[in-house]
Amino acid sequence: MTLAIAFNLTNGLQRVVPGYTSALQKSIEGTTYATKQLAALRGTGGTNTPRCQAGASALESCGKAPAFAGITSWLNTPGERPLTLANLRGEVVLVDFWTYSCINCQRALPHVEAWYSAYHDDGLEVVGVHTPEFAFEHVVSNVAAAARQLGVRFPVAVDDGYRTWNAYGNEYWPAEYLIDASGELRHVEYGEGDYGTTETLIRELLVAADPSAHLPRRTDVPDRTPMQQITPESYLGYERLQNFAGSTVARNRPATYRFPASLPPNELALSGTSTVGPEEATSGARAGLELLFQASNVYLVLGGTGRIDIAVEGAPTRSLEVSGVPRLYTLVHDASYHVAVLTLDVSPGVDAYDFTFG
Repeated sequence: MTLAIAFNLTNGLQRVVPGYTSALQKSIEGTTYATKQLAALRGTGGTNTPRCQAGASALESCGKAPAFAGITSWLNTPGERPLTLANLRGEVVLVDFWTYSCINCQRALPHVEAWYSAYHDDGLEVVGVHTPEFAFEHVVSNVAAAARQLGVRFPVAVDDGYRTWNAYGNEYWPAEYLIDASGELRHVEYGEGDYGTTETLIRELLVAADPSAHLPRRTDVPDRTPMQQITPESYLGYERLQNFAGSTVARNRPATYRFPASLPPNELALSGTSTVGPEEATSGARAGLELLFQASNVYLVLGGTGRIDIAVEGAPTRSLEVSGVPRLYTLVHDASYHVAVLTLDVSPGVDAYDFTFG
């Protein structure tokens, strides 16, 4: 769920190289639309943040790493007590920015968890800075439940106010910041992929901190980064609604929509009655969603309560029940790559937030 994808700026480039967002950072930040959206999302950013070349293949010296700031809760620490970089001096620290409904983060988490399990006893600390994208991700109990469900055992810092995000000048989910035993920032990686390089640099820093260390074998987690061209992240709320092929959206009130006669690639449409809010579209009577996607897998963040009937190219595939705290649901999961129309028939009372793909 990197912001580059959300702004539809990487369409056609996801298949080029793992960690593709690193190479695009400067061009993305230079666009007026992206700049405004990033400013609205994260505030002014860290003006004195040390800068590394994102995705570099070797360690760099980028200055003192920013301290954790404005953390409202800690999870997976003894007594849920806070961690500080000052107290972690002498250890190698990996700061992982994530948010729990993000499929990009979920694909990266097994790698981060494997590094924590493999190298924690040798001096690696991982701090997962959970900076929320949606309102429901501000609820600490939701974060705690999702972390358990996802198997996250490393410490999690709940960054509800974006203060640590801003201190690092961060702009992506996921993003990795690697800090050496003296507290200096040495490597940055934005987005998915390039896990082998990150692990190599972790191992180099651990040996530098303790030359007598006997590190375990490298981890072996499959890289699930999509390498084909896939549909960009597609939001349903009006604040970030793009690639919408239907009629004009009515904000914050029930309205009736119709599917267009045909859909352009990567665009979506509504039918029936829906209420489109800033973050989500809430289904009413005879509500439907349609999307012409390119991907093997399709995910949708859903909340509320109700039922969704799923069809691909007009052929029913399955139904799913939606209930409880909003989370990521899998709509299409296939080993083969599709360019196809996805149609959802949605019962009243379901909140749809965000399509992502893999």
